[in-house]
Amino acid sequence: MKRILIPAGGALLATGLLAAGLAGAASADSDVASDPMATSAANAKAIAQFWAENNGAALKAATQSNIWDNADVSKLQSKGGYSADTKPGTTPPIGQEKKTSAKSQNVNMPKTIGKVFFVNGKGEKKWCSATSIQSNYRNLVATAGHCVYDTGANSDVMSKWVFVPGYYQGKAPWGIYVGKQAFTHYDFDVYEDYDRDYAFVTVYNGVTGNFAKPKQVTKSEYDAYNGEKFVDKKEITAEEYSAGVSKYGENGPFQKESLTSAPETVGKPEAVKTAEDALKYYTATGIDGVKLTAAEVTEYDYNKAPDGLDNNAKFVGPTTASKMAISQEEYKKLQAEKADGKFLGKLWADKDKNGAETAWYKQQYYIKKWVKSTTKEVYWVGAFYIVVNELKDAGRLGDNVGGQGFAWNQPTGKYVRVFGYPAAPHPDGHKNYTGITPKWCYGKTTKKLVGSAAKKIEEHVALKCAMTEGADGGPWLLKYSNAKRLGYVNGVTSTFNDQDGNNRVDYISSPYFDGETAVVYKAAANSWSGKIL
Repeated sequence: MKRILIPAGGALLATGLLAAGLAGAASADSDVASDPMATSAANAKAIAQFWAENNGAALKAATQSNIWDNADVSKLQSKGGYSADTKPGTTPPIGQEKKTSAKSQNVNMPKTIGKVFFVNGKGEKKWCSATSIQSNYRNLVATAGHCVYDTGANSDVMSKWVFVPGYYQGKAPWGIYVGKQAFTHYDFDVYEDYDRDYAFVTVYNGVTGNFAKPKQVTKSEYDAYNGEKFVDKKEITAEEYSAGVSKYGENGPFQKESLTSAPETVGKPEAVKTAEDALKYYTATGIDGVKLTAAEVTEYDYNKAPDGLDNNAKFVGPTTASKMAISQEEYKKLQAEKADGKFLGKLWADKDKNGAETAWYKQQYYIKKWVKSTTKEVYWVGAFYIVVNELKDAGRLGDNVGGQGFAWNQPTGKYVRVFGYPAAPHPDGHKNYTGITPKWCYGKTTKKLVGSAAKKIEEHVALKCAMTEGADGGPWLLKYSNAKRLGYVNGVTSTFNDQDGNNRVDYISSPYFDGETAVVYKAAANSWSGKIL
């Protein structure tokens, strides 16, 4: 049993449903690190809405966790290893508190598995694998510690953390469960020790429903609504509009609006004979839709332009090709615009004898452009919609999908079934998985170490398996019953390894679940979360 820091404090007593199973865990309550996630129901609701609105667009945009690069995929070592710190122990799955036995040859995916989604310190939408697990309040998720804490950014818990059991292409069949409180081992939280790369997260009751459902309303309700809204329009004739107003009134479904077309270049108006005449058209609206505008050009093009009143002649008027003093701030802004080709004039600065800038100037060049915009009345009939959220409480996680049991201090050499959503390519670029559907591996665990001094790994257990990143956080289940789809969480996927050196993942590893893991689990399993709605 490796310890980075020997904590002070008394023993943590087990109570309630889990008391008998955890009483043998010889560790201290200061092994437990706990951090808040969504601190209020309102905050949790906003997080759920972030992921679910627009038909799960944010869920679909997320990509697999990417804390492991190719250099981290290393060969396993055979030295050292874990040591059990207390007697082996188990806590049964939800619904299996009284042990029964069943045999089945089919491999059925457990209802408890899904994806955890979060936003990391870089603002990227990411996901890992996870599972629902037994707890007093049926509100607990087990996953990898690096899927909860942003070790890459050396910051606190991931932002907008949610668990979606049974996730499939933007769908949340049993609802979205927002994380309330994250529990890890102190050594992972403080020292990023990957021998403790596991986490247990309490979640609020799930929410289901339509996060962005259009609702038809009256014109007055539409005008008063400050959220997302839209109008479904169909153009009609002036005669139809007149008939509609007499029936519905000005605020009914028949509406009129003035539409102004984009300006088009036209010839100089015949009434313009002098420069003074031209300046009469240089107003906000022009005259009869015709307006004189100034188009900026380079000094070269300005000098080539003729004098006169027609299109492309030199512009002389309120905006002229004269030197103008400006502030230092505007000078710097125009320098940046000039670099982008948006400012065509000249810039310069006066300097004192020491070379310090004391005054700043600009000079711009324009030619005439005569343009015309037309305005017409448009009539239409339409329906007014506001976009509302119609949500309902989905209940507790464990009541909806069940929860796996928990086991600790188990010897290696036992068969486990590992589930996860692998998605990343192998180090050689070969991509076996999509991350869309869950996959599984089956075999005996082995007492081997991952050679990663940077991650402080000394006590992992390994399994021959080719799943890649995206599967991290997925459960390692002892005594998995295909009929009941239940087993005992005895690890979570942490690292990906290349044993034979061919640039393909062929082994995965998990932290060894010992008595200290049980203490962290117990603290989480006895923590209440509550509802969002």
